Amino acid sequence: MKITLKDGTVKEYPEAKSVIDIAFDISEGLARAACAGEVNGEVVDLRTVLDQDCSLNILTAKDPEGLRVVRHTCSHVLAEAVKNLFPEAKLAIGPAIDTGYYYDFEATPFSREDLDAIEKEMKKIIKKGAKLERFTLPREEAIKKMEELGEPYKVELIRDLPEDAEISFYDQGDFVDLCAGPHLMSTKGIKAFKLTSSSGAYWRGDSNKAMLQRIYGSAFATKEELNDYLQYLEEVKKRDHNKLGREMELFTTVDVIGQGLPLLMPKGAKIIQTLQRWIEDEEDNHWGYIRTKTPLMAKSDLYKISGHWGHYKDGMFVLGDEEKDKEVFALRPMTCPFQYYVYKAKQRSYRDLPLRYSETSTLFRNEDSGEMHGLTRVRQFTISEGHLIVRPDQMVEEFKKCIALAKKCLTTLGLQDDVTYHLSKWDPDDREKYIGEPEVWDQTEQHIRDVLTELEIPFVEDVGEAAFYGPKVDINAKNVYGKEDTMITIQWDALLAEQFDMYYIDPNGEKVRPYIIHRTSLGCYERTLAWLIEKYAGLFPTWLCPEQVRILPISDKYLDYAKQVEQALQTNGILCSVDEKSEKIGYKIREARLAKVPYMLVVGEKEEAEKKVSVRSRFLGDEGQKDLQEFIDAISKEIRTKEIRKIEVQDEK
Repeated sequence: MKITLKDGTVKEYPEAKSVIDIAFDISEGLARAACAGEVNGEVVDLRTVLDQDCSLNILTAKDPEGLRVVRHTCSHVLAEAVKNLFPEAKLAIGPAIDTGYYYDFEATPFSREDLDAIEKEMKKIIKKGAKLERFTLPREEAIKKMEELGEPYKVELIRDLPEDAEISFYDQGDFVDLCAGPHLMSTKGIKAFKLTSSSGAYWRGDSNKAMLQRIYGSAFATKEELNDYLQYLEEVKKRDHNKLGREMELFTTVDVIGQGLPLLMPKGAKIIQTLQRWIEDEEDNHWGYIRTKTPLMAKSDLYKISGHWGHYKDGMFVLGDEEKDKEVFALRPMTCPFQYYVYKAKQRSYRDLPLRYSETSTLFRNEDSGEMHGLTRVRQFTISEGHLIVRPDQMVEEFKKCIALAKKCLTTLGLQDDVTYHLSKWDPDDREKYIGEPEVWDQTEQHIRDVLTELEIPFVEDVGEAAFYGPKVDINAKNVYGKEDTMITIQWDALLAEQFDMYYIDPNGEKVRPYIIHRTSLGCYERTLAWLIEKYAGLFPTWLCPEQVRILPISDKYLDYAKQVEQALQTNGILCSVDEKSEKIGYKIREARLAKVPYMLVVGEKEEAEKKVSVRSRFLGDEGQKDLQEFIDAISKEIRTKEIRKIEVQDEK
C-alpha cells in the first residue's frame, strides 16, 4: 500500500494502517497535534483504516478543517456538561460552524451564569481526558438506544436517515452521542474554548416545530488565538447594527407594533431618504428608467396568474378567507406583476423596447419570527425595485447594464469589496418548486454564467437558490457575525411573459414574447442601512450623515453668530444644528463625537470678529480656523461628490 503525503513523499506499508498510526510513523509530534486526516481530499477520522493506495494529509488545529474537528469535539463536551448539570435537557444537534460550534437543547433558557457553570463543567470533562470511541449500530438498535437514553430528537434524526445509512456513535466515557464524526482521539485535544452566547432556535429551523435553546461557543488551537477572537467579538458587538442603530437613535422596535416592523426614527429616516433620492435620480437621469407607483395589495387572482399563490403563499400576508369571502386580497411581496400590467396597458412595438420600469416599492413578507433581526430581516421593507421588458436580442446587454448599475451603487457607498457574487440556479431534483422546462433553465443559467465570465466577476454557483421562475445573480454580503444576506438581485426571466400574455409586435407584425429582468439597484433600504451601520461603525460618509455639522458656541455670547453660521450652512443644503446648551466647550465636543457628527465648528470672539470658524473633524482632528465660505465650499464638494474620506484620527470613541 502506497500513501502519498502532502509534500509528495510516498510511504509504503505491507498491511492496512489507521491514519493515526501513519501520523506516528511520520512524527510523534505530528501525531500528538493531529486532529483528522484528509484522504484523497475527504476529511476523515484519525481512526479510519487505510488499506489501499491514496493521498493523505494529516490535519492539525492550524488547518481550517482540523480546527473544525476540534470545535466539533468541543460541542460534544458541551452536550455532556449540559446533561451533567441539567439532566432533564434533551439533545438535538451540535455541529461545528465557521466561527466555532453550537449545540441545541430542549431546556429552559440558559443565563450567563448557567454558561459559566457549564464552562466549568466542560473544563472538568476535558481534564479527565476521556478517549472518544466510534461505534456503529443497526438501525433498530440505534433507535432503541436513543429511546432508552430519552433522546427523542436523536430518534427522529435516525428515522430520517436513509435505510442503508451507517449509523455511528461516539462514546467519550460517561457520554454517548449520535454522530458521523470526525472527532479528536481524546477530549484533552481541546486547548482553548469559550461559550459566547445563547439564544432560541427552532428545531430544524421550522417555526412550526419546538423552540430549542442554542448555546454558541468557539475553540482555538491556542489561548492567544482565543483571546484575539474574544476581543474581535467585543468589537463586533460595538458594530452590531441592532445595538448601535438603537444607541444612535436611527431605529427602534415596539412589542405592541410587532416583530419585524421597525420604526425608523428621524435620523434613520433621513439616511433612507438620502439613499432613496440618490437612487431615484441616478436611475431616472442616467440609466433610462421610468417610474411607476402601484398598489400595496392585490386580489389573489393576480398572484395565481404569476404563480406566487402556489409557490409563495405561505410567505404572504393574506387578507380574507377563500372559503368565506368573495374576494381575497394579499399584501404584495413583490412588484413585478403590477408593473407587467403597466406594460400591458397598451400595445407595444419592438421599437418601444427596452422599457425600464423602476419603483421605490414597499413590500411585505411573512418571515418566521425566529428569522427576525434588527433591520436585516423584517416583515415590511422598501426596495429599489425595477423590471426591464426587453426583446430577447437585448437581454444580454441590458443584464450587463443592471450589473454595472449595481456595481456603481456599491462603489459609491464604499461597499464594493465587501460582496460576493452568486449564480443562483434551480434544483432539477425539486421540480415542484419551479415552473418551466429544463432546457429553458439550462439556457438561461448559461447566459448568466457567460455574462459574469465576460465581465471577469468571480462567482460561485448555488443550486436551489433561484426564484421559481428564473435564475439570478445574487450579490451577497456578511454581517458582523458572519451571516450572509442577499443585498442586490438581478434575475433572468424567460417564463413569466407567457403567464401574463405579454407581447410586442415585431417588424413583421407578429406577436412576440419579451424577456424580463427583475433587478434591484441597491436592494432593500433597511438592510442597506444595517450594512452601512456595521461597515462604518456609525461613522457614515458625510453625504449620508443625518447631521453633517454641529456648531458649538464657546458661550451664550456667541449664540447669535452660531445661528448665522447655521443659516449659511442650511442655505447651501448642509444638515447642521447649533448646540445651545450652557455647557463647557469640552463637553459639547465630546457630545458631538458620541453622536458621530463628522464636523464640529467652534465659534467664539475671534471667529465672530473675522467671520471664520474653527474646524474639528473626525478626519484630521483640529483643522484650525477657516473662512466660513471656504469651509462651505469644501464640505459642499465632499457631499456633492459623495467622497468617502479616510478617518485619520481615532478620537471618536
